[in-house]
Amino acid sequence: MMEKIASFTIDHTRLLRGVYLSRRDVTPGGDVVTTFDIRMTEPNRQEPLSGKTLHAIEHLAATYLRNREDWSGRVVYWGPMGCRTGNYLLLAGDYTPADILPLIRDTFEFIAGFDGEIPGATPRDCGNYSYMDPTDARIQARRYLDEVLAAPSEDNLNYPA
Repeated sequence: MMEKIASFTIDHTRLLRGVYLSRRDVTPGGDVVTTFDIRMTEPNRQEPLSGKTLHAIEHLAATYLRNREDWSGRVVYWGPMGCRTGNYLLLAGDYTPADILPLIRDTFEFIAGFDGEIPGATPRDCGNYSYMDPTDARIQARRYLDEVLAAPSEDNLNYPA
């Protein structure tokens, strides 16, 4: 029998929307990589995001983060959770949710206000370029900003005990 991985030990029945420190890993070279759980819907209690919405958010957030001069060199990965309740952000360095809240707010402000062609949404650049819902991505980003990121509580920043 295999051991449960850390993310499967979180009580998802009590998990709220928020920005959580998921894990810190140290590479063989001694570098720290911090993984954040950017939880946009409450698992098993709210509808998950549609795949098209999540795909649009992925393209917009990854592009935005990698174009921020102050953070681009620290962004390792932004990508969707398979359960479609949020995203993972991996950063080179040792950070807390409080450290990245301004960055996450800026990212979701960018998505909520984005109007134009989704970056990388072409047959040449993406394996499923037409599988996107930019309108709902804007709606969900605004909802997350207004309902969670505007004034997160400790329960939105710390996994349930």
